Amino acid sequence: MVLEIINATNARVGKNLILDGSYFTVKKMDVSKTGKHGHAKCRIEAENMLTGSKKVFVTPGHDRFEVPMVNKNKGQVLSVTDDHASIMDLESFETIEVAVPADLKEQIGINDNVEYWDIEGTLILKRKL
Repeated sequence: MVLEIINATNARVGKNLILDGSYFTVKKMDVSKTGKHGHAKCRIEAENMLTGSKKVFVTPGHDRFEVPMVNKNKGQVLSVTDDHASIMDLESFETIEVAVPADLKEQIGINDNVEYWDIEGTLILKRKL
């Protein structure tokens, strides 16, 4: 479910966008002035929310982008395997499976509180609380 649709000129640093079916966060943005007969151009540097890869693209200012719905939740770790963790949501008490990023593997243990994001049904473990 898309939260809203915005023009390229309304994208700001920290805003989340859907580009080519992937979820990105805007890290840097430059808007050029319009020419005599042209349109404003936007140069957007974005980082993939799932993989961390970067993407730079230039688009006309009137192009429209979808903004994904991101729910930030807290949970407690019940168990940890090699690359997945079983987490109990602290509000609904449901148990979910989340992939553990490489930089958090050594930090997370049983009974730790963590923050995870639900991006349009995709779960991401973000940090230890």
